[in-house]
Amino acid sequence: MDCRGGFVNGNELDFTGKRVLVVGGSSGIGNGIAHAFRVRGAQVHVWGTRASAADYSAEEGSDLTGIGYTQVDCGNPESIAAAPAPFADGLDVLVHSQGMVLYKRQEFAPEGFAKVVAVNLASVMQISERFHADLAAVQGSIIVISSIGAFRSTMGNPAYAASKAGAVQLVRTLGQAWAGQGIRVNGIAPSLVDTKMTKVTMDNAERRARSLAKIPLGRFGTVEDMAGAALFLASPLSAFIVGQTLVVDGGVTL
Repeated sequence: MDCRGGFVNGNELDFTGKRVLVVGGSSGIGNGIAHAFRVRGAQVHVWGTRASAADYSAEEGSDLTGIGYTQVDCGNPESIAAAPAPFADGLDVLVHSQGMVLYKRQEFAPEGFAKVVAVNLASVMQISERFHADLAAVQGSIIVISSIGAFRSTMGNPAYAASKAGAVQLVRTLGQAWAGQGIRVNGIAPSLVDTKMTKVTMDNAERRARSLAKIPLGRFGTVEDMAGAALFLASPLSAFIVGQTLVVDGGVTL
């Protein structure tokens, strides 16, 4: 993807022929991003945790129609290294939407803390490095889905908060390191979005109301909101943006 800037034909959000890998794109925010690229002409492949695409259901927020799929355990470096390349001829956009959180104080235990950090942070570095050469060859983009939890405490989830904060700093560091090769690395920090991962709050009426009351826009974010930000960051519209994490939270962190 050409990141030199300039508005040429008004089709900056046309991704026809572009190759996009969405890690963690089997459901939730990642799935919404995958389809946003797909309907705009991109070839899209996702990595997920289950054996096949057929193991996901629409009730879980999953739709893999028209999208390639590979099972990859992002908490396992060997699984990442062994995964086949999503496309035979390279990659234009890499989206990191893999993520996990553990409740009931599991993240305070060494095993739980390490597991969350492995998925939310370490895999971002490993996968980015794996596809570095492909992205450099086309001046591609990397987009890392973080969280507003990177900027504030998340009670009961120290590994989640630390890993998301680490991801923000990784975006800055890789953005600086790889900009000279034409790779733009940026991120998105969502607030609460109604997905499988946030059911512990969304399915609790009291927690849901308390969270909603804190959002100036008066609504929760949607996967479409996050997909729009991803399209922007992967397009020539953001050609001069590098190393930034865009907060997409309806104003909650204001």
